Amino acid sequence: MIAHTTIFTCSSTNPHRNLALEAILTETLPANEAALMLWQNANTVVIGSGQNAWRECAVTQMEKDGVTLARRPSGGGAVFHDLGNLNFSFLMPREDYDVSRQLGVILRALAEFGIEAEPSGRNDLTVNGRKFSGNAFRFVQERALHHGTLLLNADMQRGSRYLIPDPAKLKSKGVASVPSRVINLSEIAPVNVPDMKNALIRAFEAEYGAADRVDLDNTTLPGLEERASHYSSWEWNFAASPKGDITLENRFEWGGIQVHFSVCSGHIADLSVYTDSMDECLASKIASVLDGCPCRADDVRERLLPVSTDVGHWLSESL
Repeated sequence: MIAHTTIFTCSSTNPHRNLALEAILTETLPANEAALMLWQNANTVVIGSGQNAWRECAVTQMEKDGVTLARRPSGGGAVFHDLGNLNFSFLMPREDYDVSRQLGVILRALAEFGIEAEPSGRNDLTVNGRKFSGNAFRFVQERALHHGTLLLNADMQRGSRYLIPDPAKLKSKGVASVPSRVINLSEIAPVNVPDMKNALIRAFEAEYGAADRVDLDNTTLPGLEERASHYSSWEWNFAASPKGDITLENRFEWGGIQVHFSVCSGHIADLSVYTDSMDECLASKIASVLDGCPCRADDVRERLLPVSTDVGHWLSESL
């Protein structure tokens, strides 16, 4: 039974810090407390806990453009976050967790702007058949987390640049995101982030009662820096990817090449190389230097350049 309610806000746009804040609150809030956390990430691709980073993201392009990868501990698909997107998190007692009720808070807030939205399936909110909110869920002992996105004025074109890899590149045993027709709510009504935050707070309090306000920028949570460091690590974001099988091929002046390999715990394994190059040792040389290599552009490039400059630059740019 809910005995206390809180609104958490923060100005941080660092996805790893924000996910750490959310995780610690999920795990440590009292069992009878209901809370709403409102937050934003800047220039980030967020993937679900069960997704393969190389399947979902144009990883090398993200690195070039300074876009951050963040793996959340909940399931669901890959999304691009910028400051035209607002994130919400319902931090609920497990016995009071009710997706319909929580989504009702969102719908109530949207109604203030004259937006008539509806749930689609279990995870999405749509308006006129187009998605503007995706939701994901996590349970930790007696606590439940329901979080999601609200597309207000996001850069859709930029997001698609990072979320659509070459479809021939990878066949993954991870969960592939399903592309959805999406829409910014600003296309429907004059809505911005500050006004939407206020509407969500009013709707939350209308449903769950008057809430305390806590600014997470001025709050010290035990273990925050350690958790943020964990969420920013290559081991969490890449090595935690489910095993995926990659096929890449290209043709150079000296001949064609096809490379098949698996990514297992973030490292290249089960490698096969085929080529019609006149260098009969090229395939075995490539296989030898790449076996066990971390699946990172810099590592792949460093190992391959002494063997073949062409292959080294191409393969590292293709990841």
